[in-house]
Amino acid sequence: MRDTFLPYALPFIGQEEIDEVTDSLRSGWITTGPKVKRFEEAFASYCGAAHAVAVNSCTAGLHLSLAALGITNGDEVVVPTLTFCATANVVVHLGARPVLVDVDAHGQISVAAVERALSARTRAIVPVHYGGQACDLDELLQLAAGHGLPVVEDAAHAAGTQYRGRRIGTHGSATVFSFYATKNMTTGEGGMVTTNDAELASRVRRLALHGMSRDAWKRYTEAGSWYYEILEAGYKANMTDLQASIGIHQLNRLDSFIDRRREIATRYREAFRDLEAIGLPQERADRNHTYHLYPIQLKPGHLALTRAQFIEELKLRNIGCSVHFIPLHRHPFFQNTFYYGLQEFPVAEQIYSGTVSLPLYPKMSGTDVSDVIDAVRTVVQQNTRAVAA
Repeated sequence: MRDTFLPYALPFIGQEEIDEVTDSLRSGWITTGPKVKRFEEAFASYCGAAHAVAVNSCTAGLHLSLAALGITNGDEVVVPTLTFCATANVVVHLGARPVLVDVDAHGQISVAAVERALSARTRAIVPVHYGGQACDLDELLQLAAGHGLPVVEDAAHAAGTQYRGRRIGTHGSATVFSFYATKNMTTGEGGMVTTNDAELASRVRRLALHGMSRDAWKRYTEAGSWYYEILEAGYKANMTDLQASIGIHQLNRLDSFIDRRREIATRYREAFRDLEAIGLPQERADRNHTYHLYPIQLKPGHLALTRAQFIEELKLRNIGCSVHFIPLHRHPFFQNTFYYGLQEFPVAEQIYSGTVSLPLYPKMSGTDVSDVIDAVRTVVQQNTRAVAA
């Protein structure tokens, strides 16, 4: 057993990031400035998008994108139930109703469930690319186009993810990424909105900084002017140059980070394939998997302990893990406000009941990976019970 605790997730920060932050501190530009612009341009190029707007979180990016699309009181926005609360909370903050729908066996939003949920009040669809693999975008976009609905992709897990030969970032009306500390790349806190729609990008950028006229950050430079105009009631969601200084170099490392994640996922798959008590994430042929998450499934009836006990047994062996996610329909706010019941989401319920996310991140050493493997195999083998054929 390990002598020290292995956290569920840790960021990988190199000397280049540290040096870039130091350079920003010495330059005097510590809020939105030239490095944010540099980061936006590099990220747009990476995704193949015409525009990228850096913001202070993925949550803010989702909120701004929906606000820019005109989502307002009385509207409905379709959201998968298997996601973090931010995906639906931003809908509530705009006065709209999040219409929760079930997922498929891969944890991705079910296109069939979306179609059943559409109504005369539906104004947008927000799919989530769960775990680092894309949802069925072509089918979803075709459905949305047939109803004249914008699609805002929640790509919090999907920096570097590809779908049928194209990186996520240009398929829907807007795509929103997260750079939180646990994500495939990080700026500590932060996010990015990408789009090919110039008008949408302009409004998101304006809303992110109080509704001020474009390039407001330049007013303190020699190229700027003291004069500005408030064009609408915006928010405060801009990214700082300190965050962008980290992001510039994290983006340079992103593909190597994904390669390492895939190496670890391969080790897990090979190590666990003989354990009948657990199911493993599946890769789909027409899209890559960046393994932001590695959720295993504890199969019903195979183990003589609960999911909570399984997690505790790993913790006793100094292995941290998590659960992604407690579905939204299970939380008191969504039950009490929108009256969702467990029976409405059978696939999400099945996934939630047995899912355990194992540590998987580039900073893990080979020994760390071996320790996770040994702990999982030990707990499973010590608690497997006979299952009738």
